[in-house]
Amino acid sequence: MKTAFITGAGSGIGRALAHALVKKGCAVFITDINSENLAAVGEELRLMQANVHERVLDVSDKDDVFRAVDEATEKLGSVDGMFNNAGISFSDLVDHMDYSDFERVMDIDFWGVVHGTKAVLPKMLERGEGHIVNISSLFGIVGVPSQSAYCAAKHAVKGFNESLFYELQDTGVQVHSVHPGGVDTGIIKHGVHKKNVDGDIDADELAERFKDGAKSTPDQAAKVILDGVAKSRYRILVGSDARMADRLQRWFPNLWRRMFPKLMSSLMGDNSK
Repeated sequence: MKTAFITGAGSGIGRALAHALVKKGCAVFITDINSENLAAVGEELRLMQANVHERVLDVSDKDDVFRAVDEATEKLGSVDGMFNNAGISFSDLVDHMDYSDFERVMDIDFWGVVHGTKAVLPKMLERGEGHIVNISSLFGIVGVPSQSAYCAAKHAVKGFNESLFYELQDTGVQVHSVHPGGVDTGIIKHGVHKKNVDGDIDADELAERFKDGAKSTPDQAAKVILDGVAKSRYRILVGSDARMADRLQRWFPNLWRRMFPKLMSSLMGDNSK
């Protein structure tokens, strides 16, 4: 992979992917909605003598995503790897949730992936090569109380990826469905969190619980992802927690539904039974 486009590159997994790709000699076009974070990452990469271009981008804006990909193509040439990583976290109960909150999560966490995929796919198909790396989540495999919007978006990414995988057979273009477990990225800290089954959420406490329970660092996650891409793996599970939960919910679904709420109470701060 000689060139890569990364969304959500201002922090967390996106930043780690940018660093890891640059170390492999890859030119990168990095984007994020947070201009300060993005500029800081761009400076870090330039100190590594990287070929890096940065652009502020809200992935929920379809037309701007397409414009950004066009700009990346002008500056880097063809985009070999598209990393649709940008995402936000949100916690609330379905009966309390505002539609505007639900729509915002879907616009970024699901539609952002669709926009990024469609922006690069036609030219990848013309060339007969390319990698589309779409970040779902462990929560795209299992459902979690107070996480219905986030889970819906990440399950949608999983289904989108699987359908695309079959469509791309024998084209030379690969899609990779990435499912991180707990990764210490700051996504909870910067998310919006209202209620769980116990009532109002203390956002700072939730962020600390998640940080303490995270099994992977962003650098570790980036390594697993890029190793999976290099080995042409469609499904990439990141972290021991993601691998364990995936197996348990597939092999022992009834047992999983009894034990899972207890596991989640320590991570998400609720005591659902």
